[in-house]
Amino acid sequence: MEIIDGPAVVAIADRHYAGLRTITPFKGMFAVRDRLMKELYGWLDDHEIATGRTFFRLHVVDMDGPMDVEVGVLTDGPVEGDERVKAAVLPAGRYATLTYTGHGRPANGALIDWVRQQDLALDCVADPAGDRFGCRYEAYLTDPRTERMKTRWQIELAIRLADD
Repeated sequence: MEIIDGPAVVAIADRHYAGLRTITPFKGMFAVRDRLMKELYGWLDDHEIATGRTFFRLHVVDMDGPMDVEVGVLTDGPVEGDERVKAAVLPAGRYATLTYTGHGRPANGALIDWVRQQDLALDCVADPAGDRFGCRYEAYLTDPRTERMKTRWQIELAIRLADD
């Protein structure tokens, strides 16, 4: 992992998106992410929806159990989803962010360590079923449709901070 920018605290406004969400074990999470991305890109193309960044969101993190994950693509405004693709909004707030290339696990640890050193609190609830994040996502600054080498992707990790 190479840190490109951050860590930092930034204010982010609400952002509309279309997404696909599922439950998967950690072991299969990245294959599921890739499959959902392909499915979501096809749906967006079929509906001729203008899009922005792609992101991978973790709602519930449990490395030993089921992970609640979502692939989303930012849209210019509200869209109408269907029985499979959901339209939603990433919540506004203060986020701790870090931009990196390479593998994400060290980036996640580095960002959480930095948040603790700054005496900030994450919008996260520890639960026996896994940590439940108010909003934790990895936004792909490199377009995964054109750059196939995942080690070259530039990714912004963002974790929402607790309200003061």
